[in-house]
Amino acid sequence: MKTILIPLFDDDSGDADIMAKAAMATALQIAEIFNSHIEGLFVRGTPITGAAPVEISPRYLDGYREYWDDSCAKARNRFSSFMASHDVPVHKIDDATDRTTASWHELEGNRPRTISEYGRLFDLIVIPRIPEKSDDEWMPVCEAALFESGRPVVIAPPVAAESFGKNVVVAWNGSTETAGTISMAMPILMAAEKVSVLSVKGATGGMVPGPSGEMVATHLIRNGIQTTEKTVMARGLSAGAAVLENATASGADLLVKGAYTHSRLRQIIFGGTTRHVMNEARIPILIAH
Repeated sequence: MKTILIPLFDDDSGDADIMAKAAMATALQIAEIFNSHIEGLFVRGTPITGAAPVEISPRYLDGYREYWDDSCAKARNRFSSFMASHDVPVHKIDDATDRTTASWHELEGNRPRTISEYGRLFDLIVIPRIPEKSDDEWMPVCEAALFESGRPVVIAPPVAAESFGKNVVVAWNGSTETAGTISMAMPILMAAEKVSVLSVKGATGGMVPGPSGEMVATHLIRNGIQTTEKTVMARGLSAGAAVLENATASGADLLVKGAYTHSRLRQIIFGGTTRHVMNEARIPILIAH
């Protein structure tokens, strides 16, 4: 995983600043495992003018551009200051080196679509955790990255963990999505000190027909990954809550999970394992679809 994209948002509240730093710290932890390049990205909004029923005043456009210039500058300074404070040198992405490097990039357009399309170039996308209720675009960005980039996504925790990928829990539910996520996560799993395959039985939205967790562990061992397997009962918890409870109890510093095994529309309307984990996890989660 030699290239990592981290899109930053324009919310400059105290919580957003903490969460952005947690995401950058998470990206840096990953980069230091693989000597990766981290690219910070900010996507400016585009004023809608062509289909407007009335003429858009120059004053409005100037104010609009000023807002995005200011937001972009704050995000850029936040990224640059963090990387400088951690002695990460600035390099162009095509300057191959044997150490962690960073660069900054700016684009304009629809934020979810632009991030997902540009993200196709990278090995991994790291997205800051932002409370879903406080940012209308956070979940659309996450879902666009998951469904449209073709890349694995790491959702950073609200506060940076002390480590990343040393003690990994794989939330196995038998699904195609989780099988694909495991494949995408193999470089991280192979670098881990400990991997555990966790299955939850007796929960709505839990297991689907497919191989057992024990079989998954066997195949990971065949790949040279020291793996254990654990199956737990939900005990009245949702599948997502049971996964998080057990991952936290095990001291995991990364949760690997497939996204939206069940109907995406159903999970949006009624909630589900993926949304619960994305909103509530206190450790990094690597998800893919």
